[in-house]
Amino acid sequence: MGLLAISLMSRAQDLEYKMEVGAQLGGSFYLGDANFSKLFKETSAMGGLMARYNFNPRMAIKGNLVAAGISGTTKGSEYHIPGGTNVDFSRTLYDLGAQFEYNFFPYGSGGGYKRLYRFTPYIFMGMGFTYAGKPVDDVFTVNFPIGVGVKYKVANRLNVGCEMSFRFSMSDKLDVTSKDAPTLDDPLGIKSDGMKNKDSYSFFSFFLTYDIMPKYRKCNN
Repeated sequence: MGLLAISLMSRAQDLEYKMEVGAQLGGSFYLGDANFSKLFKETSAMGGLMARYNFNPRMAIKGNLVAAGISGTTKGSEYHIPGGTNVDFSRTLYDLGAQFEYNFFPYGSGGGYKRLYRFTPYIFMGMGFTYAGKPVDDVFTVNFPIGVGVKYKVANRLNVGCEMSFRFSMSDKLDVTSKDAPTLDDPLGIKSDGMKNKDSYSFFSFFLTYDIMPKYRKCNN
């Protein structure tokens, strides 16, 4: 009985899983006409849900649904509205998207010939949708995320990690939140073209996920 229990425990520890589900929490900041390059300026809170489907120990696809705040001001920046007026904005956006991930090391908890690692850095890129509601006009646009992260399997089915991403939107209206004041939507009359002169935002977050949907291995005994 003792040998049987040890054998069953060993197989359970070596079991691989197809999916992870969990949550992420962290901060967000905006890059655009009110902030060209300063990282973490006017940082706001973000949080959401995530799911990851693991094709193999190296590759996965991840989906996320996130709510985040963005804000900015032209006061004290290198950007100046014609007439010297400062512009401030603040709003909440929602991000729904999917990204392809590539792990630098084969990730997992199983031992043996696969030589899996409990820790790995990874890179990712993908596509998503951004929605930002009132106070002015609703904005719905496409975004293209790219980022890096690290993850660690703290237990057989429990994963923790952190990641940072830049999300390049196809809109120049994320920083427009007032009808009565000067806005950052084409203030100099320079029309946007392609990805040029568009707003973007960034997430940096910590996440916790739990493995589900085990892969049942064939018995080779």
